[in-house]
Amino acid sequence: MDRRRKRKQFWLAVPLLMIAVAAVVSFGRHSVMADWRTASREPLGIAPDPAINKEAVAQVYTARAFSWRGYFGVHSWIAVKPTNAPNYTVYEIIGWRVHRGGSGLVIHNQPPDRRWFGAKPTVVGEVRGDGVDEVIKRIDAAARSYPYPQEYGLWPGPNSNTFTAHVARQVPELKVDLPPTAIGKDFLPAGDFVARAPSGTGYQISLFGVLGVLLGVEEGIEINVLGLTFGIDPLDLAVKLPMAGRIAIIGS
Repeated sequence: MDRRRKRKQFWLAVPLLMIAVAAVVSFGRHSVMADWRTASREPLGIAPDPAINKEAVAQVYTARAFSWRGYFGVHSWIAVKPTNAPNYTVYEIIGWRVHRGGSGLVIHNQPPDRRWFGAKPTVVGEVRGDGVDEVIKRIDAAARSYPYPQEYGLWPGPNSNTFTAHVARQVPELKVDLPPTAIGKDFLPAGDFVARAPSGTGYQISLFGVLGVLLGVEEGIEINVLGLTFGIDPLDLAVKLPMAGRIAIIGS
């Protein structure tokens, strides 16, 4: 009995240890901004310049959320530029708009690669060139069909990552591999428990965004426990941890 109890305690301690390691890594990567009014929103030149690059572009970005929330998760958004368009259109969900009684869905023209209140954005999905104008039309239709524009929840969703995953599932050409820190990406529409993975390269089972499993070529293997994602990506030789995100395996 003692041996069984010790074994059980060991396996219960493993995820707690992983979360602790992830917290340390996250703390080292991310600093808390004191005031959103003075936090940087400058563009970083990641997106192709529409004045020079005339081809159609669609990109998906993530950046650490503002303040203490950034230790745990990211905010995500989608940016598109049709062929010869002079600027980008950005699609995203903004939580404070919902809290004030409005729609959280925002569609506006702005630089797509701006810092998210100090946090540097990362591209997690991109397509360019021939055929992308049709993809952009489908992105627009998918964004406007988002079922939760009047609802917002940091955990387990629906939030900005729920929105991005919703669009990505309907436009698999993006092959979006949302990070494990994209809390809310596994929140499925009411009544749905099985869905295509956001990348379009696999499938997932999810119970209200708090328990599930995902198998995909792009994502690898992910297990969602209480909204926290643990996983491994065999193709990129990386592990996925809550708070820390994707960590490349040494030597890869």
